[in-house]
Amino acid sequence: MDKRGEVPTLRKCALVVLAINILSAVLFIALVDRPVYDDYLHTFDLQNYATRGLSAASLLQHKNAPGPTAYLWMATGVHLLPGSELRNARIAILASWILLAAAFLVAARSSAFPEIWYGALLAVLVFPHSVQAAATLLTEGPALLFAACGVIAWIRFLPSAAKTTGPLALGILGGVSMGVATTCRQYYLALLPAAALFAGYHLLKLPAEQRLRSSLKVSFSLFAACVPVALLLLAWKNIASPEMVTGTAYHHTATALVGLNLSRPIVAGFYVAIYLLPFTFPDMVRLTGWRFRVAAVSAVLVGAAVSYFNSFFLQPGPFSSSIQMVSRARGTRLILFLFASIVIFNALAVLSFIWNRRVLLGSRPPVCFALLILVFFVAEQVGVGGNHPFYDRYVLQVAPFLGLIVFSLLPRLTLARVAVFLSLCCFSNYMLWRFAAAQ
Repeated sequence: MDKRGEVPTLRKCALVVLAINILSAVLFIALVDRPVYDDYLHTFDLQNYATRGLSAASLLQHKNAPGPTAYLWMATGVHLLPGSELRNARIAILASWILLAAAFLVAARSSAFPEIWYGALLAVLVFPHSVQAAATLLTEGPALLFAACGVIAWIRFLPSAAKTTGPLALGILGGVSMGVATTCRQYYLALLPAAALFAGYHLLKLPAEQRLRSSLKVSFSLFAACVPVALLLLAWKNIASPEMVTGTAYHHTATALVGLNLSRPIVAGFYVAIYLLPFTFPDMVRLTGWRFRVAAVSAVLVGAAVSYFNSFFLQPGPFSSSIQMVSRARGTRLILFLFASIVIFNALAVLSFIWNRRVLLGSRPPVCFALLILVFFVAEQVGVGGNHPFYDRYVLQVAPFLGLIVFSLLPRLTLARVAVFLSLCCFSNYMLWRFAAAQ
């Protein structure tokens, strides 16, 4: 690949999609001044923190599954801007997405491999839920902003931690940002063990005389990351809000708490694989030889299992709705079998690409960190008890890390991939306006 020609193409594509999404979100905020989609659910916590601020009382009154920090972000918009509370909160959410894009653009300009940061931005922007999350009272925007800033800061901090004058403040800032991201969306707890393991791998490569100094700086940074999480645990006595634990938050009595759940990681891994497909299509056909045969047989077997346990794998979201809509004439199990087989084959192909290029990926710290985050995001689901479903929108939280990995493996932006990305962008915008028209 000619990087000099590919990077501008990626940047232009990301900026075009960003402009489309911002324009759509601005029009939506200006024209639809009423609650739609999940706005009804999130209004209570928005008003709670807008009137009471952050206090022990407001934390104990918290209703929804996401943590308090994203609602405090919305409440700040309500206080700073005149006019409608709903509109001001939406403007605050849109601002978090614009800042998120700015963070990726800055990271790309200062990186030795900018294509993966433009790819991370593009992956977030074309995700099917991205425009909804940018224009309504969803908490993914602030959570993604703090998570991305924390990861970017930490990646820049770690190589210089061994130096006497290393930027400890940058490490602490990165740690705090990752901790705050966790208090927006608790699934970002995966950032902390990923950061610790990533740091441990980095420290082992340092000379013994530098290891102690670096270890102390890394420990300070990780401690800073744990502080916001520890404060939330102290207030709630759990990683979920009291109303989520008791099942009184929503009308359908969904509960979320710490507890053993062996099935949830399987569902989470499957949905990560689903949203990996459009970012890598059609490059999975490059798999050949015995790897192709193993992947094909495994895909058929897993696809059959997914189709048999279809009620288990069809979690709420666009994927489930699309499968049910398409399968009215052909049958849910057949359609799900075909699609799941393609998804699993693609995931195995990507794993093969990762293995074949492990030396290249190992030389790129952002990609190594992203791989660890994905692994821990799926693995942590084993500790999510209760009956709260795994909405496929949750994968949006790791979309930038999928982008970092995919665009390191497949940096070339072919016409087929551009077509897929633009289709996803159109679908995301359609989803936003469809809810506005339906409600």
